[in-house]
Amino acid sequence: MDFGVTAMGLVVGMVVGLTGMGGGALMTPLLVLLFKIQPLAAVSSDLVAAVVMKPVGGGVHLKRGTVNLQMVKWLAFGSVPSAFLGVLVLRALGDSDAIQHRLKLLLGVALLVAATAMVVKAVVERGRVASSDPVVVKPLPTLAIGVAGGLIVGMTSVGSGSLMIVLLLALYPQLTARQLVGTDLVQAVPLVMSAAAGHLLFGDFVFGLTASLLLGSVPGVYIGARVSSRANDRIIRPILVTVLAASALKLLGVPTEVVGGLLMGAILAGGVAAATWLRRRTPQIQVDTA
Repeated sequence: MDFGVTAMGLVVGMVVGLTGMGGGALMTPLLVLLFKIQPLAAVSSDLVAAVVMKPVGGGVHLKRGTVNLQMVKWLAFGSVPSAFLGVLVLRALGDSDAIQHRLKLLLGVALLVAATAMVVKAVVERGRVASSDPVVVKPLPTLAIGVAGGLIVGMTSVGSGSLMIVLLLALYPQLTARQLVGTDLVQAVPLVMSAAAGHLLFGDFVFGLTASLLLGSVPGVYIGARVSSRANDRIIRPILVTVLAASALKLLGVPTEVVGGLLMGAILAGGVAAATWLRRRTPQIQVDTA
């Protein structure tokens, strides 16, 4: 057991519960960069932990009625087989040091794509007015999203939230934020189950690492999902995007000094944004000098 991993799992779990994003996109690179876990072991253990974590958050949204089950069905038809296929593709890339190096590059590219996708989501979502009309599910495009997302998740553990939720928003702009998070959390359950099964058979699953992740991530995702209907991610999203980009740059070989400077800038920007937001929400006290 590693309680540092547990603490990290708690934080990442809360982010997943709040936004539906950030599981593999944060957990895997943090395991690789901070805890020096081999990339294949990090991907395998992260996915197995997600098998427990995702249903916890998804169950909260199912109770609240913020899940489109028809959409989940078509996503699963595509993502389940392609996620398992992604594991086989990953295994075919090579072994030993070669596969670890290639997987680091794949993770770096996937994280850059995820960070870009989250920025695109923010731009597309800006000014969007949620419609009260029922959402009409488009089977073939939804199936295609499942296939693409499943393949990436099987290879990198990234994308079950960060990429899939952006693709869903592009295809179904009338979905509310709560519906997006709820539907994405539930569709990720069969997806990560398939990918995790492949990694249990062909990957590098580490029981102690996975147990440490679960000890923190399960309560974290439950807390995050409970408050997601009221949470405002205007502060979380920019910091999350910066962390994703910094992790990607580190995995792609960018010097630590550059990555550290980027993270420090994100912390300062986040502090300024949080202070501004709190000041706007704090009612001004009028002093009567008469």
